[in-house]
Amino acid sequence: MKIAIGADHAGYATKQAVVELLSRRGIAVEDVGAHSAAAADYPDYAREVARRVADGRADEGVLICSTGIGMSIAANRFGGVRAALCATPDDAARARTHNNANVLVLGAARLTAGHVEAVIRAWLENAFSAEERHARRLAKIESNAEDQDELRALRRADPELREILCGEIARQRDALNLIASENYASRAVREAQGSALINKYAEGYPGRRWYHGCEFADAAEQLALTRARALFGAEHANVQPHCGSAANMAVYFAALSPGDTILAMSLAHGGHLTHGHKLNFSGRLFNVIGYGVDRATERIDMRALAALAREHKPRLIVVGASAYPRALDFAAFRAVADEAGAMLMVDMAHIAGLVAGGSHASPVPYADFVTTTTHKTLRGPRSGMILCRDRFADDIDRQVFPGIQGGPEMHTVAAKAACLREALQPSFRAYAAQVTANARALAGTMRGDGLRLVSGGTDNHLALVDLTGLGISGADAAAMLERAGIIVNKNAIPFDARGPLTASGIRIGTAAVTTRGMKEPEMLRVGALIREVLHSAGDGKILDRVRGVVAELTARFPVP
Repeated sequence: MKIAIGADHAGYATKQAVVELLSRRGIAVEDVGAHSAAAADYPDYAREVARRVADGRADEGVLICSTGIGMSIAANRFGGVRAALCATPDDAARARTHNNANVLVLGAARLTAGHVEAVIRAWLENAFSAEERHARRLAKIESNAEDQDELRALRRADPELREILCGEIARQRDALNLIASENYASRAVREAQGSALINKYAEGYPGRRWYHGCEFADAAEQLALTRARALFGAEHANVQPHCGSAANMAVYFAALSPGDTILAMSLAHGGHLTHGHKLNFSGRLFNVIGYGVDRATERIDMRALAALAREHKPRLIVVGASAYPRALDFAAFRAVADEAGAMLMVDMAHIAGLVAGGSHASPVPYADFVTTTTHKTLRGPRSGMILCRDRFADDIDRQVFPGIQGGPEMHTVAAKAACLREALQPSFRAYAAQVTANARALAGTMRGDGLRLVSGGTDNHLALVDLTGLGISGADAAAMLERAGIIVNKNAIPFDARGPLTASGIRIGTAAVTTRGMKEPEMLRVGALIREVLHSAGDGKILDRVRGVVAELTARFPVP
């Protein structure tokens, strides 16, 4: 048996005594703190113990504060946790036999040392009776708590899958996620995506559906559309695309014919697969001409781009990237498009949240079409969206449905509505500003001793780090960092001598860690940890030590 134990400052001395009592009985104990009598907040320790019991890392738990009341309330917010406040041995025995309690809560101010030992003994020596009346009542408690645990139903229906998902929850909780294209959706967004709308077909658009029974589906989509237009100042929005790639496909099919010419950023210089890669539909169906960055500055070469536009006369110019750390000058792209007689599309998937929060210029006043994902910096569900001028609205809507999709995922549309409302709040502007501030701080630590920043820095949420000076590949660096609990991705740098599967760089982003509440001081610490790993030559002791520091940091800044 393994018991997790936690206490605030008022329960510290009692906790130490309980640890000794349990250890004498040969029970494995994980002490999550507090580790001194200095003032501490009891919910922090209730959370750590309750999480361990809920996901199976501990069989049972013990929590202690002055009265035990606060600990009980905090612990019972977690699905699968049955925390019982016990002041006597009889309380402890009944909590076990009648309620199958798995977390014992003690009020330190109300118990003498002798009472504590008697309560612990009663707790350990009793078990759930499984009598019908107790089992029936416990089942009702579990049912009432269903909405508190996203995986409660899976515990019964598919424990194998639940174990996998618990592993992913733990991975996200315990690792530092610096993947630039990932983030954490709020509980509200997750609830909307897991809502009853998952059961509803709603082919068509609000007021024009193929199926009946779409009253609430219509309302959810209208809410998302209204919020999207308000957030970005767009004339028209379509929130049905299943992903960013589908959004791009719908624009291409609305604006172009197969074989038409597109001018888009080369994948090798930071572009995206759907901007013309030869194995992607975009490269197979259209004549895509790639533009890139200047070798000296590693910024988009606008003169070369303008020359390509004059030479090839593209029907569409695509702006946007997945690994470009600098701000995009949409007015300059518009001028090139106008000179070439081209339409302009901006794929703002990576920077949509920064645009929404006012930390990056908006492409909407300049572009004919704007596509985006709704996760990444926008912090919503993994899905897509299109904004466009009114004159293209009918063409876009026809290409989304019935052009490339059947029924929209209405539960995901609802989740988009939830995330768009969050992005409309003043707090989101502060979040977006912090994302860019954190990126600058973290990037600033990635200079010297064999490390170099592509283009010399960052204006957005990500930085591209050149590892050539260290003589290691991006793939090897990402693997070492993952072992140390820091998640990044290998990434090609402009004019890379290595192939894309090994690459010479890593991409680091700050959207997710900012969602956890981290700021510049934490970024400086994270940067130092990254440098330590990259210079470790894969030394296991160093990687394990860094992982321990990461665990301390992630515990202080929990996933929402």
